[in-house]
Formats: sequence, structure tokens, C-alpha cells
Amino acid sequence: MERNVFFANRLREVYLDGRWIANTNYKDQLLSVNREQAVQKIGDLNTIAALTYHINYYLEGILNVFNGGRLEISDQYSFDLPPIETDADWESLVQSLLDHAGKFADAVATMDDQLFDQVFVDKKYDTYLRNIQGVLEHSYYHLGQIVLIRKLISVSSVF
Repeated sequence: MERNVFFANRLREVYLDGRWIANTNYKDQLLSVNREQAVQKIGDLNTIAALTYHINYYLEGILNVFNGGRLEISDQYSFDLPPIETDADWESLVQSLLDHAGKFADAVATMDDQLFDQVFVDKKYDTYLRNIQGVLEHSYYHLGQIVLIRKLISVSSVF
């Protein structure tokens, strides 16, 4: 299997339809969270909404580079979630993440194999391959947090 197909499949797996690694994915998790749960604070943990925004922020920023744009994202802004005041705000954020995830996977699926080994924007960011692998690892890390926060929310609502 070519790298572009392999990594596009892995991206779709974590975001849209997979169950192999975590027995779930972002789509399954986020579509079953309502706005109140998404913004519920548990101790000093990030909210589900903040984690959703964070992952979407990176997908959108890297996708911009894939589409010929500049790298304009910065870690310091990656949790600058605007207020989620309505159900529509939450649904819009979830849909944005799912849309960007699909476009990201599609962009990887069409990449020429030689691009994977090229420098991503600047040498300090390593290669396209390393960034795609980083997106996968980062996404699974935060997916695990979302799953655990959902469990904590369900336990806290029992008491």
C-alpha cells in the first residue's frame, strides 16, 4: 500500500469511521455529546469543546499548507475557543472538525509519495511525513482525553 493511501486511511480511522486502535473515533464521540457536556468543566481538565477546538485548529492550519498557503498557526492560540453559548455553536464546531478531517485525509490521499520526505515549511518542522504522523499521534492522545472526560461527566451526573 502506498503511503498516501495508508495515512489517509489512518486519518479517516481516528476522525471519521475507525474502531481499530481506540474502538471509537472523533465522529462517534462528538456526535453523542451535547453542548452542556461539551462545555462542562471537570477539575482543571480541558473541556471537550476546548479539545475539539484544539484539534480542529491544527487540522485547519496544516491543511492550509497542504493547499498552498502559509503556516499561520501558533501553539499559543490553539486553545482560544470562542464561547459555545448555543447548541448551534457546538454543532458548528463539531461539523468544522469533521469537515476539516475529511479534507485533511483527502489531501493526504492525493499527495505524491515524494512529498512525504520533503521539508514541511521549514527544517525545524521536519518533513510532511513527520507532521502527518504527529497529527495522528496528537489526535489519538486527545481522543483518549475526550473519552475519559465523557466518562467523568457521566459519573458526576449520577451523584
